[in-house]
Amino acid sequence: MIIDVLDGGPAPLVVVVDADGAVVASGFGPVERILAMARPTAEPVPGDATAVRAQWEAYLSGDLAALDAVPVRQTGSPVQMSVWEALRGVPAGHPISYGEMADVIGRPRAARAVGGACGANHVAPFIPCHRVIASAGGLGGYGYGLPVKQWLLDHEAHHSR
Repeated sequence: MIIDVLDGGPAPLVVVVDADGAVVASGFGPVERILAMARPTAEPVPGDATAVRAQWEAYLSGDLAALDAVPVRQTGSPVQMSVWEALRGVPAGHPISYGEMADVIGRPRAARAVGGACGANHVAPFIPCHRVIASAGGLGGYGYGLPVKQWLLDHEAHHSR
């Protein structure tokens, strides 16, 4: 496994990439926190995640679909897996509510489960849980802080025009 810190954006993005090139953990936080999410099967070593870095830089430059091309791997419950898969289909610049996401996955009464799946996502922003907001238009929550979520949403709104 390779661990790398990518600059730019709202804060440094820590990524843990498995030998096959899939991101197994990522986020805007201390390296130790992101490593704990990775549950590594091998000792992570500092390195350069070149392919992921290129996609992140493309995203920062305005190619909002660039992160969709990054392979990811994480495990979760069937509901979590369905939410994470559906999140990759939410267009950048067009956030949806937790309730709307519940409708997308075919479980209209599962808005709280959607929030739980967003909170359990260990590969942000590649699974874009930041695109889910409260039904009243507020940001809702975000594990890396609301300023980071707001920055991502503003970046995507700006480049999706």
